[in-house]
Amino acid sequence: MASPAGRTPSGRPPSVRARDARWRGALAVLEEMRREPGVTRAGVAQRLGLTTGSATEITARLRELALLAETPAAASGRGRPTTVLHPHPEGPLVVAVDLRQEDWRLAVAALDGRPHVAEAATHGDREPGRVAAAIAAAVRRVHRRHGGRVRAVSVAVAATVGHGGVVQSAVLGWDAVDLAALLPDPRLPLFVGNDEALAAAAEARYGAAAGAGTALHVTIEVGVGGTLVVDGRPVTGATGAGGEFGHLPFGDPALRCPCGASGCWDLTVDGRAIARHLGEPPPPDPRSYAQAALAAAERDAAVRSAVGRAASAFGRGLAGLINAFDPGVVTLGGFAEPLRTAAAPEFGAALTGGLMRFRRPAPPPVVAAVLGGDGALHGAAAAGLDHVLTEEGLSAWAAERTG
Repeated sequence: MASPAGRTPSGRPPSVRARDARWRGALAVLEEMRREPGVTRAGVAQRLGLTTGSATEITARLRELALLAETPAAASGRGRPTTVLHPHPEGPLVVAVDLRQEDWRLAVAALDGRPHVAEAATHGDREPGRVAAAIAAAVRRVHRRHGGRVRAVSVAVAATVGHGGVVQSAVLGWDAVDLAALLPDPRLPLFVGNDEALAAAAEARYGAAAGAGTALHVTIEVGVGGTLVVDGRPVTGATGAGGEFGHLPFGDPALRCPCGASGCWDLTVDGRAIARHLGEPPPPDPRSYAQAALAAAERDAAVRSAVGRAASAFGRGLAGLINAFDPGVVTLGGFAEPLRTAAAPEFGAALTGGLMRFRRPAPPPVVAAVLGGDGALHGAAAAGLDHVLTEEGLSAWAAERTG
């Protein structure tokens, strides 16, 4: 590592190549710890092709910089004892926020990327300034508690996101909203992403789509969201606003969506669709309404029929996405998996009927997402850590620790 002033022993600034070499092994070790919490030093060394001495040296330097900690691993056979790698208790943190239709949650994540919820609240109302102020106050409290350990703030929001900010949210009733007020320190980076795109990225890294080169993540909360993930990264388009599956015109063109378009798929698959089929007014919270409808479907034939119609609409649209994107696996989040399960015959028939003939013998597996309702928080934490776990990010941390 460099001296406290960031210079070589000769006093000259290190070259770019030297800086790269300095952090390359450290980043690889930290990424393994992030990929598999609880991994041992011996396991990391084996995966990365490191000698025992190199692994020991790298982890020692990372301990000195408060980037990881080690605890003795459980004995297994007569081999040389090893250690389990963990984030250092004084190490870097990112603040992750999940901003949804009815509420928000704030979590803190260390270098293993696992978010731990610190605060949560429902919206008093959805006026953007008041929502942002409530979240900003919570972020400031976390920042005061942890100080310079906080390296980034990352927000997953139920909205269309473009150029790093909110451009529109049909579910929140927002148009363009600036979330810069969430930063407790203007020197910190702020990352804003669509909640389902971030959940998809997390599912591809840590969840049911891990190891798949091309994965399609689709979720239902208030409408349909998701994205295509290629090699672990969501495909979000030229401005970041891609993945708005719910606004594909798969629905009834006579229905006007809050987004401003007609015929959106959103309106055919969630609690609003079930209520409409039952002749009831749009529910204030389509998510909780849909959950209640699934619970009632077993004993009420009319509700069962309404749920089946929503499941059919979901299956048809999903078939269109499979035809278009050719994913290796499809993961379902939110209300999507319970809807499929509750009306499996209707969903299955619609999905099969919508697939191109050559796909029907071997369609991609459609599986439940394993991160559940925490997928967006995991994804937001990952986006923040992608900034921290770079040569520049570690260099800045090291300079502050030693300087």
